[in-house]
Amino acid sequence: MKHPSSREFFAYWDNKRGTARAPDRADIDPAAVRGLLGDIFVLSCEPNLGFPFRVAGTRVCALAGTDLKDSSFTALFNEASRREIEEITTIVADETLGAIAGVTAVREDGSKAHLELLLLPFNARPHTPVSVTGVLAPFDDECGALGRFTLTSWRYLHQPEKLLPRAIRKLQIARGLMVYEGLR
Repeated sequence: MKHPSSREFFAYWDNKRGTARAPDRADIDPAAVRGLLGDIFVLSCEPNLGFPFRVAGTRVCALAGTDLKDSSFTALFNEASRREIEEITTIVADETLGAIAGVTAVREDGSKAHLELLLLPFNARPHTPVSVTGVLAPFDDECGALGRFTLTSWRYLHQPEKLLPRAIRKLQIARGLMVYEGLR
């Protein structure tokens, strides 16, 4: 993660999830991330509607040049990137796995703006709608309204596997070839 907003929000989200794969939506306190609220959004996981925005920060809306509430997240992206962003968002929601992406967009004067997109899942609960949160932040503060968002790179944020202390001790003792008796 390159953008300070992404790093700060991820650290907060990671702290709230503890040992779980993702925190509950109720665990995220907007007051705790007050300085980031302009870059934060929440998407409803409805792929057939293009993952509509439930909430979008003022800076995210300014980047799109409109209020984004109930509008399609995937519609921000050009045709070439739309299928990929739909797939990434689906995996974030279904697999409870975060993702980070590089995005370019076109300014009103025709020049390119570079942004960072962070997508993070919430813990799925029965009888509650599934949603995803994230950050969309430009590297240049003076972007204005942007159009034709293009996905340039992405990767998933895998949770490191935790080894039990007993397994760690075995790995420290064993060097070289290990023979397990009784196995065929």
